[in-house]
Amino acid sequence: MTAAQRIWAHADFRRLLLAQAVSAVGSRITRTALPIIAVNSLQASATATAFLSAMTMLPGVVVALFAAGWIDRTRKRPLLILMDLVRAALLLTLPVAAYFGALTMTQLVVIATLTGAASAIFVIAKSAYLPRLVDTHQLVDGNTKLQSTEAVAEIAGPSAAGVLIQAVTAPVAIIVDALSFIWSAWWLREIRAVEDVAAATDKSDALRDIAEGWRVCRGHPIVFPLLMAQATFGLFAGFFSAIYMLFALRTLGLSESAVGVIIGVGGISALAGAFAAAPLSRMLGYGRAVVLCLGGWILASVFIPAAEGQGALAVPFLVLQQLIGDGFLAAFVILTVSIRQTALDLDVQARAGATFLAVEGFALPVGALIAGPLAEIVGPGAVLWIAIAGSLVPLLILSFSRLWTLKTLEDSRVAK
Repeated sequence: MTAAQRIWAHADFRRLLLAQAVSAVGSRITRTALPIIAVNSLQASATATAFLSAMTMLPGVVVALFAAGWIDRTRKRPLLILMDLVRAALLLTLPVAAYFGALTMTQLVVIATLTGAASAIFVIAKSAYLPRLVDTHQLVDGNTKLQSTEAVAEIAGPSAAGVLIQAVTAPVAIIVDALSFIWSAWWLREIRAVEDVAAATDKSDALRDIAEGWRVCRGHPIVFPLLMAQATFGLFAGFFSAIYMLFALRTLGLSESAVGVIIGVGGISALAGAFAAAPLSRMLGYGRAVVLCLGGWILASVFIPAAEGQGALAVPFLVLQQLIGDGFLAAFVILTVSIRQTALDLDVQARAGATFLAVEGFALPVGALIAGPLAEIVGPGAVLWIAIAGSLVPLLILSFSRLWTLKTLEDSRVAK
């Protein structure tokens, strides 16, 4: 029986997959709806829209830094269920406020902040949970399956969001996401595996946990370049997250449904990329496959700012970026996460994952907060060109590190 067959036979992994599959679609609806509410319903400026984007990501820094050790020492499944229910309850306040005509930018920012914090806890716990649920040789296949649900969600979610938003308004469309979190909580509740956790010690505290997460990442010759690349990539990815919707809706003049369909097209590529990750790593080696995937995403991203002034070609340009770039990005995420999960010990997975999330959670909002005011000075298109140029930095970091010579996942353990 192959690794792929074994993981499909893993009943608890199937339950985890079912939990993620639907909630991922719902999350895409909210991700699409929040900036649309800000731009079209509340007439937010570029700076306000960037601030909203930043507050969606910034809580990840605080959570990652101060909760990771606790996550390592607690059972992950009950925590995942709780975060699903918290996010569902928070999101349901938006359609209620809209119904009474009381929806404001302040509420939008508060909900984005709190759901961002809950999502950060969920992401850290899920990343630490998977190596406890499946065997090491199943990690890449497990991450591939999970990432493939993200890819399918990227196909269905934004497209459904565009249609729902035009049909019933963005706040009402968010109800679908709230229901998807309840679905996820139900399937996580059905997982039967007994979970072992690291024992708590009298010396356990947040500052020591932060130091331990940094230590294990800093001390690994392959994981540390990945961390540095994550930091610089996150900074310039923050430019894209803050400006893309503004660029598409205002600069290019596209409709909400058109933007939803364009983003959804990327899911087709992401699905292909998810399944291409393992073959690419076998053909090129893990390190070179990671570098290739990041380079492919950067090249594809050129189509976004190049769409400005292209008239009827603007939509095909954005579609091309989604079709090419999202596939490379999906494979990049699968390979880098699998390397980190294999290279580091089980009992520090949450703290190491939190270090990555903290670095990204700091870099993304900083990039977003820089991009907003900068867009008001030089224009959204120019900001996106700057982001592409900056994305070459993490590519260089990885190309000149020991990651370049990494052939197999097991080699990442030897590298310690």
